[in-house]
Amino acid sequence: MEKHLQPAGWIEVVSWFSLSMAFVCALAVLADVLLLGRRQHMWIMNLVYPVTALYWGPVALWFYFAHGRRTSQPALEKHGMPDSGRLPSWNVQSKAISHCGAGCTVGDIAAEWLVFATSLTLAGKALYADFALDFAFAWILGVVFQYFTIVPMRDIGRLKGIWAAIRADTLSIIAFQIGLFLGMWLYQEVIFSPGLPKTSATYWMMMQLSMVLGFFTAWPVNAWLVRVGWKEKM
Repeated sequence: MEKHLQPAGWIEVVSWFSLSMAFVCALAVLADVLLLGRRQHMWIMNLVYPVTALYWGPVALWFYFAHGRRTSQPALEKHGMPDSGRLPSWNVQSKAISHCGAGCTVGDIAAEWLVFATSLTLAGKALYADFALDFAFAWILGVVFQYFTIVPMRDIGRLKGIWAAIRADTLSIIAFQIGLFLGMWLYQEVIFSPGLPKTSATYWMMMQLSMVLGFFTAWPVNAWLVRVGWKEKM
């Protein structure tokens, strides 16, 4: 059994606030999509936006209301499809990263709890098991999320769609996970050594921050993927 550092009470309070804000933002997006009928033109984005809010919180909520709503079915019926070629590059890159980021987020959360539930370790450390399963789950789900983006936009078959999704998202997922793993290593091995328990809110707030770091480490790769046409402009 690995030793853990119990975070200070004030850090737990801040962490619970951060997590609560993120859940509220995710629920606000879901409510707008499901209850108010603003479903996205690409159905996978109905998942991408709320999942992104789980780590970006109010920033993701702002982006959704400022830009995500523009590609909802009611907006398209009224204004037509926006010209992706005229969108600012930061807008295009943010959407491109959000696909792999959403898959990574769902995969990482599932993998983290699986490691916790099974007391799995690698080379004697749960953190290394986290890295291994996080990457495996993130890659699978990231490719799935990308598949349901590329196939409708390119109108291609299943096998070609799978290959296109793998080609488009593998480098992006690696870049995202590099930032995430760096953040995890810092807070588990340096800042809160010998590590935070997964049952603490602080652990998950630090995961939020690590995912934000992963978002930025994935930025240059996604800019290149969009430029060479491996990822679609949205």
